[in-house]
Amino acid sequence: MRAAREVRLMQPRPARFLEGSPSGVTGHWAAWIEELALRPENRGALAHLEVLPARPARFGALSLPLPPSLSEALSARGIERLYTHQVQAIEALRGGLDTVVVTGTASGKSLCYHVPVMERLLTERGATALYLFPTKALAQDQLKSVARLASGHPDVLKAVTAGVYDGDTPPATRRRLRDTGNLILSNPDMLHQGILPYHPKWARFLRSLRYVVVDEIHAYRGIFGSHVANVLRRLERVVRHVGGEFRVVMCSATIRNPQELAEALTGRAMTVVDDDGAPRGEKHFVFWDPPYTDLTHVERRSSNVEGAGLLTSLIERGAQALVFTKSRVSAELVYRYARERLERIQPGLGEAIKPYRGGYLPEERRRIEQALFSGALRGVVSTNALELGVDIGGLDAVVMIGAPPTLASLWQQAGRAGRRAGRPDAEAAGGVDAGRAEGAPALAVLVAYNDTVDQYLMRHPEYFFGRSPEAAVVDPRNPYILAQQLACAAYELPLTPADEAVFGPQTPAILAALEEAGETRTIDGHTYWAKTDFPAATVGLRTISDNTYTIMDATRGNAVIGTVDAISALELVYPEAIYLHEGETWFVKRLDLEQKTALVEPRVVDYYTQPVLDTNIRVRRELQAKTWRGERVVLGELTYSWQTVAMKKVQFHSLDAIGYHPLDLPRLTLETTGFWLAPGEAAWNAVARRGLNPVEGLMGARNLFITLLAMLSMCDPADLGGKIDSSNLGRPALFMFDRYPGGLGFCEQGWTRLDELAQAALEHLEACECEGGCPACVGLPTLWPAQQQDPDLQQGREIPGKEAARTLLRHWRGDGDR
Repeated sequence: MRAAREVRLMQPRPARFLEGSPSGVTGHWAAWIEELALRPENRGALAHLEVLPARPARFGALSLPLPPSLSEALSARGIERLYTHQVQAIEALRGGLDTVVVTGTASGKSLCYHVPVMERLLTERGATALYLFPTKALAQDQLKSVARLASGHPDVLKAVTAGVYDGDTPPATRRRLRDTGNLILSNPDMLHQGILPYHPKWARFLRSLRYVVVDEIHAYRGIFGSHVANVLRRLERVVRHVGGEFRVVMCSATIRNPQELAEALTGRAMTVVDDDGAPRGEKHFVFWDPPYTDLTHVERRSSNVEGAGLLTSLIERGAQALVFTKSRVSAELVYRYARERLERIQPGLGEAIKPYRGGYLPEERRRIEQALFSGALRGVVSTNALELGVDIGGLDAVVMIGAPPTLASLWQQAGRAGRRAGRPDAEAAGGVDAGRAEGAPALAVLVAYNDTVDQYLMRHPEYFFGRSPEAAVVDPRNPYILAQQLACAAYELPLTPADEAVFGPQTPAILAALEEAGETRTIDGHTYWAKTDFPAATVGLRTISDNTYTIMDATRGNAVIGTVDAISALELVYPEAIYLHEGETWFVKRLDLEQKTALVEPRVVDYYTQPVLDTNIRVRRELQAKTWRGERVVLGELTYSWQTVAMKKVQFHSLDAIGYHPLDLPRLTLETTGFWLAPGEAAWNAVARRGLNPVEGLMGARNLFITLLAMLSMCDPADLGGKIDSSNLGRPALFMFDRYPGGLGFCEQGWTRLDELAQAALEHLEACECEGGCPACVGLPTLWPAQQQDPDLQQGREIPGKEAARTLLRHWRGDGDR
């Protein structure tokens, strides 16, 4: 995606623009950015400006018209014509082709499945459809979209009986949907634990199932995606058992390998629809780097404060804006700072913005979504909770404080900006009135943190604008995951030799292991679940904790104000912490580890708190050892642990710590498997005699190993961990481990294929054109253990030395000092 014009502005020069106009680009955003950049206090802040040109809408026509009632329902929402990708998707599904739609944010992807599903429900009596979303919020949001479309004509409304079926659905509603519903909106977790194990009760629905919709498939990667792929195979197996047959339609944001991912998730051949016909207005993409605070060029201005200032200015200009942050505490801080500024400008103006994040009660989040969609709110400060496709309408501007972990996420967040003319209903669905490219330009601003990846992007914007988004990888045949999923499948229906075609060639060997463990029993070629327990209940699809702490207001009869997952609770609501909720400060009186509750009370203070974490890795047992390239490399069992050992008080509007307080909280542990090696004297000297730091070389090798092992073992980099530690072996050692209880064999593959891994790492390093190291080679993985820390306080992290890593890898390959 290249710009029509671009200006790269390198510090510390004042901003300059090209061409004849004052800003060199059209539109009011460029003039506003120019004004900000030319202020003395912002000298050098504008690192880059990229203009993405407008694109007009392109429409198509269906070979056969839609049922009149459905056409009228679409017209009632302002949709008279369909975009090219919508037509192509509908035609493919009509033709019996499993389809994956890959188009930009706000391009009307949901209409690609709403239309064929409603067409089938209107024309085939008793037909059913299942929609799956990665989050509960998305299911609720799409239920509103279904209701809006169906309400456009009484015949459509009569034909559709839709509802959300998830963990929050009341029992009476669950029974009604199961018995009479024909369009169920759910998530893979509920399908796994709440529908498939009880499939006899769902026989009516499953026998008539015609469409399975899987939206936001770019979210299904790594361990989660590998589990979901097997859940979808279990669904197909059960549906065939009851005599049903369905087509699959998937939707994805832009990723590098949509067809490969869709086919890995389903086990089916997929037709790709990626001819995006939706209009796009001009977009101004700004890279904003907070200036240094002094001449030492070490610390920069707070990125949170900078982002709050940008949001305030946007609200002043009458824009509707969304701010993305990287943690819950950051969202609360930016909201608080922006609200204070707006109140100083005009009392009551602070009510025009709200924060949005996980941990708020569902009804709070729905109110904020609706207020943003309707225009009642002018701004929202969010975590990535609003990154996925919850419909919040078109926005004038998006401010991203800190780069997300992937380029795909960065494009997804930036894609939220782009106000579209026309009716709000049409905006939600796509179509002729859903937008026009000649509207006002949209604005996307990336505000950098003072860390490695963000600063690299500021210096090398072509890394972002010139690269394809990352590939999403799953491995449904991972033997550890497949063993759990086959146990669930055996509980649902006896497994037969024919199921090898469904689950893969290693199925017989895994079933033999399950039988040896006493979990299954084979009789006359049919493998049955042999225990009385319920296997799906103990198999989680995601790596995060299912346990939740409840946060209660001690001054209002312990009224619930929020929730937090069990891992984050020890980083967020420890005793005497300041918990931020809607920008207000709450003092944590007590954390009850047994009842999983946190008791808080309102308290006015001028600081917030941050956890101080200690991480540790311990060798439990060696399983195998070998000599590799002169090094002893061990595969074994490890315990990775982390603990909140203290809290730090940080003054608002600054990065200054004003106090520390020790804490006594339990240590969290991950019992897993991995491999480790401690470079010997020869490897150490090979790096040191070149005047390089061997520890930096080891850190660079760790980062490369995480990146490349993820590719070799078909997992996500987030599924792997790496740590440099001296306490186990008495000298610096590299530890690689699976971020999953018990391990999933990723690092076992790394141990087995170490030659291949090291060679791939060296080739990847040497193919990178950077000089001293960059996020594309030695600096990519984010390894900070805390989930709830403010990234603003992590200033000064450096990318490991590229040459040190190269020297170490070459030594291992036997290239000496070349």
